[in-house]
Amino acid sequence: MIILWTLCAFVSGALMFSYWLGRLARKNLQTVGDGNPGALNLWKAAGYRLGIVGILLDFAKGYVVILLAVEAGGMSGYGLIPIALAPIFGHAFSPFLRGKGGKAIAVTFGVWSGLTQFEVSLALAVILAVMLGGMKVINKWKPISSEVDGQQVVIGMLLLGVYLYVRDAAADLLWVWGGNTLLIMLKHHKELRALLRRKRKQGEGSAD
Repeated sequence: MIILWTLCAFVSGALMFSYWLGRLARKNLQTVGDGNPGALNLWKAAGYRLGIVGILLDFAKGYVVILLAVEAGGMSGYGLIPIALAPIFGHAFSPFLRGKGGKAIAVTFGVWSGLTQFEVSLALAVILAVMLGGMKVINKWKPISSEVDGQQVVIGMLLLGVYLYVRDAAADLLWVWGGNTLLIMLKHHKELRALLRRKRKQGEGSAD
């Protein structure tokens, strides 16, 4: 049953609703911005209405399958780890796009909402909102680049781990967080490399 639910969860996550909505709007998301076939690029390419629909669908494909696995399938404990990670990996490496998926942010919120009855996803939303607000103030409310935005998502996931530790979360949730965070870091590797380059240049500048 764990294998069956994991396969179902992977297929659910692999459904690229935002990309397909973009195609209906005659927009190829893989040629927009950073080429991410997710809801944020749909928002940029086709407007906020379709963007919101894309976000909700990407959220739902993580939330609904986890809810069904728990409520209808009776999945719990360590057996939930592969099931919870499957929609995130499915979205990130969708076979419908030949392995080129999105950055898995909305589906991450959906999975954690299903696992913890919205508690952890709400905590992540607060963490990201506070970080975004702080960055806006520092930059005097100027637009924030997608590069910085991606870096904040990674830092937000790391801070979520601190929240889970303080909340004395179950071990299976910590394993899900670990896999989720590694995947988010992988999908934001360009932003992380840019951050490291900037830090290295700052270090070289202060040394001079």
